[in-house]
Amino acid sequence: MATFITMGHAENLEITPVAIVTDSGRLIMKWRGAEVLNISRAFLETNGAPQFIDVAVESPIEINSSIKTADQGPINDEQFDFINMMTETLKDLNVASQRGMVEMFDSTIGAGTVAMPYGGKNALSPMDGMVAKIPMIHGDTTTCSMMSFGYNPVIAKNSPFLGGMMGVLESLSKLVAMGGDYKKARLSFQEYFERLGKEPVKWGRPFAALLGAHQVQAAMGTPAIGGKDSMSGTFGELTVPPTLISFAVATSHVDAVITSELKSTESLVQLFTLPLDKNGIPELTVVKAVYDIIIKANQEGKILSAKTIGYGGLAEAVAKMAFGNGIGVTLNDRIDPAFLFKPLYGSILVESFEIIEGSTPIGKTNDTGEIVYGSDAITIDELVEVWEAPLRSVYPEKAETTGAVETLSFKATPIVYKKEKQATPQVFIPVFPGTNCEYDSAKAFENAGAKSVTTIFRNQSAHDISHSIDEMAAHIRASQMIMIPGGFSAGDQPNGSGKFIASVFRNPKMMDAVMDLLNNRDGLVLGICNGFQALIKLGLVPNGEICAITEEMPTLTFNTIGRHVSTIPMTRISSKLSPWLANTSVGDIHRMPMSHGEGRFVASDEVLKTLIENGQIATQYVDFNGEATLDGRFNPNGSVFAVEGITSVDGRVLGKMGHSERIGKNLYKNIPGNMDQQIFKAGVNYFK
Repeated sequence: MATFITMGHAENLEITPVAIVTDSGRLIMKWRGAEVLNISRAFLETNGAPQFIDVAVESPIEINSSIKTADQGPINDEQFDFINMMTETLKDLNVASQRGMVEMFDSTIGAGTVAMPYGGKNALSPMDGMVAKIPMIHGDTTTCSMMSFGYNPVIAKNSPFLGGMMGVLESLSKLVAMGGDYKKARLSFQEYFERLGKEPVKWGRPFAALLGAHQVQAAMGTPAIGGKDSMSGTFGELTVPPTLISFAVATSHVDAVITSELKSTESLVQLFTLPLDKNGIPELTVVKAVYDIIIKANQEGKILSAKTIGYGGLAEAVAKMAFGNGIGVTLNDRIDPAFLFKPLYGSILVESFEIIEGSTPIGKTNDTGEIVYGSDAITIDELVEVWEAPLRSVYPEKAETTGAVETLSFKATPIVYKKEKQATPQVFIPVFPGTNCEYDSAKAFENAGAKSVTTIFRNQSAHDISHSIDEMAAHIRASQMIMIPGGFSAGDQPNGSGKFIASVFRNPKMMDAVMDLLNNRDGLVLGICNGFQALIKLGLVPNGEICAITEEMPTLTFNTIGRHVSTIPMTRISSKLSPWLANTSVGDIHRMPMSHGEGRFVASDEVLKTLIENGQIATQYVDFNGEATLDGRFNPNGSVFAVEGITSVDGRVLGKMGHSERIGKNLYKNIPGNMDQQIFKAGVNYFK
């Protein structure tokens, strides 16, 4: 135990012994020295006294199991309004965009994200699940993990048995639609039911749901290996619907991953329907065959994109696939209009250049940016607005910023290192309570040819603090570069991000080491996200030295939208003043992972004028035309003058919000664009 406590202390962890394992065969608990429990392990292993309950399974509410064919002749229903049906479907809360909520969670941490939650150049096509590479501190891997879920409250309320079946099938269909293999999947169930009491009918609901789920597991060969249940979903007269959520997890190869956004304006859109019998029960043998066809087609490289069908039917899936890249779809006008909006749960829509065996052609993509059905057409932009509007008041997607903005192009040659060359320059990466990007940063530097040294700042005692400062100062003096990584140091307290880090660096020993690195050894300093916030609060940007903070100095404050933002906007190189940007050219545009709550750059007109004249504005947020912008779709935090990163006067200190370290092979497959600014390679080469 002493060794474990010592190891925990090195990680700045508080460790308190709570129990001692013995061979007495008894569980003894004490409170303030007095024994309050003393029972045998043998008793615990009985799991208590056996209990019995009668179970009664209700007949399901009638379910409409008839699925119309997709080719039933021309439309002759004069009352059908396609455009109205599309808009009403997309504004339904079961279908409406949740992007404003999803972006509150960091989707790129760990530099392993294979597919972003929303894909395409517009980042608007929702994925059916999560795909990320298996984490590795060193080296790389082509193995990724996939996770999806399935549950529909309407089906489950009508028939808990079918709800359990369809929950499992929906989760497996989503894996297959993302390029996974259902045969490799393992499941975990989240069960939530009303308070059961002694009523057999109530007990029959979880019983039926589990039977339905088990039937699919047995047929598909996909066992549940974990789960959690609760039978307390009752408050007064209110009860939850019978709930069995199936989470499916599998591993796959990154090259097999399919994303949901349409890729071409000259492709075919096809449907694979999960067949149901006359009672609305999935025909599981045929379902397996459908999955196998899709898996084989993907292995042969025939599938461009795919998405499962949900509450809003084909219409919802087609629209969401179209949103990402703004690619339109001309639907087959022989499809029965009601079929377009039928919730074919678990069925899969695919995009391909050729007809795939077993599929039903639904339509063709087009370059008009419209969804077309017969003589009706509606633009994708109109549909996106309808789709995003319902939850905007709760989870806004963007916020507007007013003010001046200009696309900058400052011509400069980065400063040259004139000291002794370094074959393997060393970078010091301090780790503070709340830092969460040190592994990604160290790996990025090591891949660029540097030696990285990380040290955890320990603050559980005065001795820990003193020792940590001495250790960090020594590492700075032994290094050529300092990189302050991102995270939420000290929970972004007190009263704002980066202050905790700044207070540590203002210690005289740390200040002397940093300024010696910059003034006497021509070293480099980089701060990303939380690190940028610290550099600003130290004065290292834009002043190039640790100094007292005045009201006139620029700062980073809360995003205009009033929430955390995790997205991948575009940034443009505005100045090559910094050695960190030596491998770029002015005008280069990169897609840059962002994840922060306080990234809005603010400065007075006078300070901005100075920064512009000196070429210290390194990067700006830009739109699809490469123009600096205050539009919240492209400038996610509302930074004035669209500033994303700035430098010191000589360029050797760079601070930026975008996570340049979150790079690697096979990442962000559904976001087009160059994401490698080669910052780390440039920093290493500066010393060679």
